Amino acid sequence: MAILSSALCVLLGGVWLLDRACPPPMARFENLAREVSARDGRTLSVLPAAGGIWRLRTRPEDVPPHLLALLIAAEDRRFYDHPGVDPLALARAALQWIRAGRVVSGGSTLSMQAARLLEPRPRNLRSKLIEIARALQLEWRHGKRGVLEIWLTLAPQGGNLEGLRAGSLAWFGRAPSALDAGESALLVALARRPEALRPDRHPERAQAARDAVLLARARDVASEAEVALAGAVPTQRHDLPRHAPHLARQIREGGTTLDLDLQRAIETLAREALQRLPERVSLAIMVSDLRSREMRALVGGDWMNPARAGALDLSRAVRSPGSTLKPLIYALAFENGVVTPDTVLEDLPRRFGDYAPENFDRAFQGRLRIADALRQSLNQPAVALLSELGPLRLASAMKAAGVLPRLPPGAEPSLPLALGGVGVTLREMVGLYAMLGDGGRAAGAGQSVVEPRAAGLASAILVQPFPGGGPAGIAWKTGTSWGGRDAWSFGMDRQHVVGVWIGRPDGTPMPGATGARLALPLLAQVFERLPAAPRPAAQQRALTVAVATPTDALRLLFPPPRAVLPEAGRVVLRASGGQRPLVFLVDGAPLATDPARREAAWVPPGPGFYRITVLDAEGAAAATELRVR
Repeated sequence: MAILSSALCVLLGGVWLLDRACPPPMARFENLAREVSARDGRTLSVLPAAGGIWRLRTRPEDVPPHLLALLIAAEDRRFYDHPGVDPLALARAALQWIRAGRVVSGGSTLSMQAARLLEPRPRNLRSKLIEIARALQLEWRHGKRGVLEIWLTLAPQGGNLEGLRAGSLAWFGRAPSALDAGESALLVALARRPEALRPDRHPERAQAARDAVLLARARDVASEAEVALAGAVPTQRHDLPRHAPHLARQIREGGTTLDLDLQRAIETLAREALQRLPERVSLAIMVSDLRSREMRALVGGDWMNPARAGALDLSRAVRSPGSTLKPLIYALAFENGVVTPDTVLEDLPRRFGDYAPENFDRAFQGRLRIADALRQSLNQPAVALLSELGPLRLASAMKAAGVLPRLPPGAEPSLPLALGGVGVTLREMVGLYAMLGDGGRAAGAGQSVVEPRAAGLASAILVQPFPGGGPAGIAWKTGTSWGGRDAWSFGMDRQHVVGVWIGRPDGTPMPGATGARLALPLLAQVFERLPAAPRPAAQQRALTVAVATPTDALRLLFPPPRAVLPEAGRVVLRASGGQRPLVFLVDGAPLATDPARREAAWVPPGPGFYRITVLDAEGAAAATELRVR
């Protein structure tokens, strides 16, 4: 007895040493496609493994129970009863070989198949003996569950597909957990002869093999009913998920905070928008949660389109922000007590040393409220406020909000910052607008960049209808950099902040491009696809008070009463209140007017006195006189 025990110990010790000296080759099992998931765990994007193989790890719990039942019934009925090798199956295979003079069945267990998938070899007797040894080793090391995981991960599914998750996504467009019995049976059948049974090339063979797997279980009513209910096999492959490819490429593996359904909707919207843009013009879109600052959707450009530099993540490109920094300037001015939203100022030509900014339309509006100056994105008032605050104050606030002000080497912050004289990225600016919409709170530690009241005032002023229609209650701002190189729009509601950039990746001008014309309509469309933000009644009342104008009655904003213009030149007449469409008249003669706007351009024919009148759709009128010197 002692001798037998000693011999057994020696044998087990030898097996242990052999196992350690020759571990199973797991390289193929570990060489997986890189997979990135959405916030709910669903697959967001997949990047192939080395060699272009779509190989996704598939665990037994990733597939439905009926798939495992079909697999075991078709491939290894005594799977849970043997140690990796089934002597009865091997004996049957050997007897069939002797009788027929050729291999009729291999007698391979799932464990032996897993060994062959890990280390493919020529189909001969030597390979079979190695598979037997490896099968016993795999069961010893990994158990039944580990063997199933290896098989489910490496089973060929046709072409460059390996593993049942890759097969399910490619052939059915969904995860294997959602497959019915017929669909599961097709994947099991494909693993036997992946090229001969590819449903896109040999649908009849694939369907016959699938039905055979369904019937491999006991021939009962359920199995026959499954065959009868199984539909046609798929005849083409689906693309594997490749959403947010720019972001997925930056993440080695793991989860993201993106919302998969929203990401799909924004990508569809971006594709439609790109079709309307010139060939070399691209775009970037970002949606973030206002409170947590977590990214919910991202489009970094036209993926891999060389004409639009599609390999670049344009949400990280450094560009000029145009007028989109103005809300921060106004918030700082409110905080410092420089002005209030109702402060009246004069928008007239003014020099700041050698710097003489002009408005975008090269016209000046005269007397108007600070709130209206921000809504109209006038340049002169913004520069004047920054002159009071100091450019360093703006640059410091930008840094605190997570925006790195990129200036030319050796340059110091100066007044042109107000109009976009600095480099920023879309991602940074989305964070800045989230700060304004979240009571001036910076991301992370939550320190205050701007006091809540000042941030709330600036945000509330920007709540206004979209010119072309869209959801209500959105605070938005546009911007255009010099030469039309960058068209921006940013918006926020109580739950989300959205940023849109449109431009040429090489930074060349886009003649006639503006944020209002290119980026703002796309911003409105993004908000239409977002879930409605909750808005408690108290917040709604506060918002209404904050953005209300002194009266809804029709009134002229420019020219103000008894205005005197220094010289004849283009003048923009503006009104507020009343019911659109508005009609502007000069000395009783109507001007050409866009029905959706509350302004009209006019060029005085020369010096003199003129009467300006505006009429609304209900017949209300407002009038004033001005003098041109």
